Amino acid sequence: MSVAIVTGSSGLIGSETVKFLHAQGMQVVGIDNDMRRYFFGADASTQWNADRLRAALPNFTLESVDIRDEDGVNRLFARYGKDISLVVHTAAQPSHDWAAREPLTDFTVNANGTLILLEATRKYAPEAVFIFTSTNKVYGDTPNHLPLIETATRWEVEPSHPYAEHGIDEQMSIDQSKHSLFGASKVAADILAQEYGRYFGLRTATFRGGCLTGPAHSGAELHGFLAYLVKCVVTGKAYTIFGYKGKQVRDNIHAFDLVNAFWHFFQNPRAGEVYNMGGSRHSNCSMLEAIAIAERMTGNELTYTLSDDNRAGDHIWYVSDVRKFQSHYPDWSYTYGLERLLGEIVEATQERVKVIK
Repeated sequence: MSVAIVTGSSGLIGSETVKFLHAQGMQVVGIDNDMRRYFFGADASTQWNADRLRAALPNFTLESVDIRDEDGVNRLFARYGKDISLVVHTAAQPSHDWAAREPLTDFTVNANGTLILLEATRKYAPEAVFIFTSTNKVYGDTPNHLPLIETATRWEVEPSHPYAEHGIDEQMSIDQSKHSLFGASKVAADILAQEYGRYFGLRTATFRGGCLTGPAHSGAELHGFLAYLVKCVVTGKAYTIFGYKGKQVRDNIHAFDLVNAFWHFFQNPRAGEVYNMGGSRHSNCSMLEAIAIAERMTGNELTYTLSDDNRAGDHIWYVSDVRKFQSHYPDWSYTYGLERLLGEIVEATQERVKVIK
């Protein structure tokens, strides 16, 4: 049976990947040590998701290995060797603000951990496909220098600009911009994944994600904007919007649609590819627009405050242009729009709140 290694397997994208690959008949080995609890506290722990996966999936094994542990990673890869046909690397420290608290932890998880996994793949499973979940934060704050127009509920790009119709493509520079330390560590990992494809010939893909979301997200204030926002609307917890009048725009892609893109790449892989991947013009919203939808769906009103302090390196407007991926894999398409996506997050959050109570 073909083996897939999935890092961050109890998280949002990792768990969706585990379920998808298991359904395709693969033996799935997850790597996850619940670092999300360390980053963001008990409320953000992914243990509930780990327990659910182990109970439901007979061909899934969870290994509590830290991706910074070179010996531990190598032992695991050596165990499965050339049976490994796919590595999906989703584990990360994902927050701007948290990275500034512990820069060494952030960099060693995001950059060193990725290097260890790439090298283990090259050594033990060189024919495997390696998929890395990068981030739009590799572009730093360059998107903030686009000609932006303020409307009643959002910021938008000036209609005559090339990015107005389809969003930001992979040609945007990652240089000469403010990334945040998180963005810098992800740049390092992003370039490493490309280089192992271009230099060593590994079949690697780097997916620069927009707002990746879905009902399995353990949202926290410092990461997981839609999931945490919905949690606050459902529970009545006060919410803080950081900067830009709440009109900052994110494109939102359901975890299933992203993982389905992974699968398409796996079926016909390339070496050293880079793709912007998010909700594009198909699925995007501002903070204020997301609040309005969540309030309508729940019947609750959110208590929120507007802070003038935006997060360092954060984007005012970001919408992914996914046409490069679609040109390479024309059979891939979205299955979730914004309303359906938010509806699932609301339903799942309401169920989890009931269980906790």
